[in-house]
Amino acid sequence: MKSLPIELREQALACLLECDPAAKVGMVFAMAQQHRAGNWTVDSAAEVAPPPGIPGRPAKPDLVPPLQVGRRSMATTEGRAMLVHALAHIEFNAVNLALDALWRFPGLPDTYYTDWLRVAKEEATHFDMLSQHLATLGHAYGDFPAHNSLWEMVEKTSGDVVARMALVPRTLEARGLDAIPPLRAKLAQAGDLAAAAILDILLVEEEGHVEIGNRWFFHLCAERGLEPMATYDELTVRYKAPVLKGPFNIEARRRAGFSEAELARFG
Repeated sequence: MKSLPIELREQALACLLECDPAAKVGMVFAMAQQHRAGNWTVDSAAEVAPPPGIPGRPAKPDLVPPLQVGRRSMATTEGRAMLVHALAHIEFNAVNLALDALWRFPGLPDTYYTDWLRVAKEEATHFDMLSQHLATLGHAYGDFPAHNSLWEMVEKTSGDVVARMALVPRTLEARGLDAIPPLRAKLAQAGDLAAAAILDILLVEEEGHVEIGNRWFFHLCAERGLEPMATYDELTVRYKAPVLKGPFNIEARRRAGFSEAELARFG
């Protein structure tokens, strides 16, 4: 495994550039271990031009428009494998987006960077669990096409940390809070209790990730004198964020830090 620098943002960038999924996961775990051992610093003032190769990703899966990903029938092992693969791809992208949030934005408190380290480590764990389960279904990550919608919004918001917090964790990732329970029910009904158990873990930890995005969004709005809801509405238009559609997991969103005024919009 590649040795990591001590400085946390440099570590995150090194992990982000790694193309091999297993190696990336191992590097993220090593980064988290260094943090637990106290072997880290944060240079929050450093501003570094993005190097080529962001994000590091393998040659497969092929990236296609969302409607070309394929239907996932729970009636067959391959259909369940396609769904687990789609979830693994989301988690792989989530590892990269956490690393990018950690590395890219200077001038924030140390707790911002350690929050996103926690997200990167948990997302890497999710990807690892799903990859291992995918192997029990006779497949590996990269076997099916996938779409790139999550990372496309990461790229769009690379110049503004407020937009990143607004439109990635608290918009796109928050959709997972709505989607996981029905997916979990489908997998359990199909007899894949192991996959259902993984989704139970994902739901709890994804609430925490969305809460981190919410917390930093509100913090940054307060720091900059911005009204949060008006700012969010303006950003969704400026960056062409997807229109949210229900049903919504209101209780999970409440636990993840959405305000009551925002929850009232969801009906």
